[in-house]
Amino acid sequence: MNRGRPNLEPDVGKMLPTTNADGLPIVPMTEEHKYLFDMKGWICLPGLVEGDQLAEIHEHQMKLVKEPESLPPEERNPVGGPSQALLDHPVIVGILNEIVASQQLATEDCYGFTFERTRTDYREAGYDQFKPHGGSGYFNLIGNSHIYQMLPGKVHSGLTRVVWELNEIGPGDGGTMLASGSHKAAFQRPESLSTRESEIWDTYTCPAGSALIFTEALCHTGTRWTNKNRQRLSLFHLYNAVNSRWGGRSVPKEVIATMPPKRQTLFRAVWVSGGNNIRYNRYYDEDNAAFGAEDGETRTSDQRVVAN
Repeated sequence: MNRGRPNLEPDVGKMLPTTNADGLPIVPMTEEHKYLFDMKGWICLPGLVEGDQLAEIHEHQMKLVKEPESLPPEERNPVGGPSQALLDHPVIVGILNEIVASQQLATEDCYGFTFERTRTDYREAGYDQFKPHGGSGYFNLIGNSHIYQMLPGKVHSGLTRVVWELNEIGPGDGGTMLASGSHKAAFQRPESLSTRESEIWDTYTCPAGSALIFTEALCHTGTRWTNKNRQRLSLFHLYNAVNSRWGGRSVPKEVIATMPPKRQTLFRAVWVSGGNNIRYNRYYDEDNAAFGAEDGETRTSDQRVVAN
């Protein structure tokens, strides 16, 4: 009996996808963005979604927040309806191909990473969520999804957050706060980071339709939303490697059923190989669905309406 490692070569993936589920060309991560992401642990890309597409997604998310029963069941979820296009936006896929994806678990028809969960955040002036957490992820043990790995010319972000800002974030409004570089910090975070006034904190400004991408190995926090004339409307997407999962919640099967097959592969179960009769985890079906995806319930609880 062969108890050794199976021969993986005959069935390995040969390429990462070059188009997304809508047939749009994937935009590779630039060398500058690779450098900045590794150095800071985050990047913010302005105006990735604009015009009619942004308006449709904004309308969908506001209905989800204010009147979810007005939506059909298959759209009553943060990644339902027109919002599903954000899951594999060409720029986001290009970044995740570089910092999360496993090439042997990808094909032209299957992504090399998976989607964990999301929530819609709607914050009015006065809401405060200052709770610093994370950091020092380079030193986490293997098995902790909040881990950052690197070799010369290559990084692996592990659990990775993509925050879609659907309203403008202006100076002092209260966007996510980030302790740049703390994903590789060798020391415990200083007491000064327990206050939002610390000069260590970084943040960003951006127009509506922008995306903040950061490794969950980074120290970060929400903060007080201050703009009385504009709410914060955000989608907090979370991605991971195919062989790892942090959270237990996924997306109902009736929502996934509305998606193109390539997009559905974001919701496959967590495994790599089926054993000696190798069948790599490069497909999605009802028997190979992430935990929670097969329960048939439409979850409106994946939204957080936070108003004051």
